Amino acid sequence: MTMTTGLRRAAPAAAGGPPATGAPPGATARRRPQNRWALLFLTPWIIGLVFLTLGPLLASLVMSFTDYDLLTAPRWAGLGNYTTMFTADPLWRQSLTVTAVYVAVAVPLQLAFALLLATILNRGIKGMSVWRALYYLPSLFGSSVAIAILWREIFGADGLLNTLLGVIGIHSTTSWIGNPDWALGTLILLRVWEFGSPMIIFLAGLRQIPAEIYESASLDGAGGLRKFFSITLPMLTPIIFFNLILQVINAFQVFGSAFIIGGGQGGPGNSMLVYTLYLYQAAFTNFQMGYAAAMAWVLLVIIGTVTAANFWLSRYWVHYSDAE
Repeated sequence: MTMTTGLRRAAPAAAGGPPATGAPPGATARRRPQNRWALLFLTPWIIGLVFLTLGPLLASLVMSFTDYDLLTAPRWAGLGNYTTMFTADPLWRQSLTVTAVYVAVAVPLQLAFALLLATILNRGIKGMSVWRALYYLPSLFGSSVAIAILWREIFGADGLLNTLLGVIGIHSTTSWIGNPDWALGTLILLRVWEFGSPMIIFLAGLRQIPAEIYESASLDGAGGLRKFFSITLPMLTPIIFFNLILQVINAFQVFGSAFIIGGGQGGPGNSMLVYTLYLYQAAFTNFQMGYAAAMAWVLLVIIGTVTAANFWLSRYWVHYSDAE
């Protein structure tokens, strides 16, 4: 009796009826017009991806193996650009060194300063929204041409810094931007000044830490520093890691501030000759488009390698609350 009933129920499916998947018979037919509309609305993005992103990306890869000066037809050079870069170009090595120092110093200082301010703002001071907006302003204007020009005026020989030093009795005529020992430091300081974006992210992370944990630590006699290093920092490590990845990638691509403050030439003794500035000079000053394309791909590999290394190292210091 039971077997007969089962065969009767299976019969419509065997006879070509709708499959026993739980979906209404016309669901697939109704999805087709929706898919067409979705594809229609995605078409501008797909066209932009193919012709404005993937196309130029592949073209630059091919160009990196050529000798191309924008005026004559490109000539195939094989690995010539890469060989010159790695073995016979001291300026390339210097630009890479300057960029590495910039990233290694500026990013930790920026994140530390952003975390400090986020911790202060998290204490619930009056007018929080106003202070938060004011602190975020440097991130909006820090990379602009106007702020870079202002930075030159602050650290020039007759700039604001020397004027303030004169008020306290320290008379200096040093152009901090014109001094090879201090020029990169002014660029790093400008990067630290752009702390607003990571600060807002840190502040959001601090708001997610349960207050009960701090209360329990206080009952156990933990002080402010102990709670910061034993509770706040471990629970903020995913946020720190997120900010670290973003800021390292952005720092490797610094250009505008270095171009303006360094006068477009890399500053005194090429002390501000960051990688992207030298790439720009190779492409649009020396018209070595093939060489510049090769530099761009090397930079992509460097950023990818550093990012992958950070992800690999994160397993040793990033702690997730839901991890078992």
